[in-house]
Amino acid sequence: MAEAISKSFEKPDDVVEFPRIRTSIVELGDLTVGRLVSEPGWRWSEHVRPRVGGEWCQARHVGLVISGKFGIDFADGTRMEFGPGEVFDIPPGHDGFTIGDEPCVQVEWQGIRAWAGFPTGIHSRVLATLLFTDLVDSTQIAAGLGDARWRELLSRHFEAARAELERFGGREVTTTGDGMLATFEGPARALHCAAAIRRGANREQLHVRAGVHVGEVELVGEDVRGVTVHEAARIMAAAGEDEILVSDLTRALAGASGLAFEDRGTHTLRGLDGEWRLAAFVAEPEPPAA
Repeated sequence: MAEAISKSFEKPDDVVEFPRIRTSIVELGDLTVGRLVSEPGWRWSEHVRPRVGGEWCQARHVGLVISGKFGIDFADGTRMEFGPGEVFDIPPGHDGFTIGDEPCVQVEWQGIRAWAGFPTGIHSRVLATLLFTDLVDSTQIAAGLGDARWRELLSRHFEAARAELERFGGREVTTTGDGMLATFEGPARALHCAAAIRRGANREQLHVRAGVHVGEVELVGEDVRGVTVHEAARIMAAAGEDEILVSDLTRALAGASGLAFEDRGTHTLRGLDGEWRLAAFVAEPEPPAA
């Protein structure tokens, strides 16, 4: 069952302010919702365009007017007005403005991340190291153990993996059935964490495949998105039992930390263009217990 999420505009995840308009933003998983309060006299072309550029607002807006009124001028000269209780779907290519002498309050669930150049551009994109893990032959193992014993074993595996994330400074993004996606500030920590997760799984007679990849991702709340995420998942999928594969870029960056790798040649990764040279991380053995 999906987890219910509740947030308040009184404690938003972010706030974007331009002259005469304030936007409070909350992130609900894949959904970004904003509450916009525009003051009398506000107009996009006058108060927002000087900062974001462009002749017309190029966002598609879908939302609901709570109070007050606002209007839209389109490039072809037509105009529309919206008031309390009205739901709107406004296409790109327009100029918005507040109508009357009271603020307009509206809630939007589409277009909020783009209407003011926020943060679909450079400000939401960061360089990150991604770690994907996956249990090998988990379906067969689950069938052999039965649901109750499998859930218990999987729970122990995730508990041990999260302990390693904390140890190596990783941040869990999500679980993927019997695997995990996490981010790190650098590849060396991610690789050592992957090796530690693998050792923990082996102690439970489980086997792990992992992929580590460095690239630019888009931050959406607690989630990460972008082509780099798909690339990291495909690199992991190419790994064999108890293998930790990395991209050529990741290998080059991690090599500065003195880590060792074995070349695995070039691969064609499903859904990605070209050939990818991959390498396997050669982890040091776990030190003996004191």
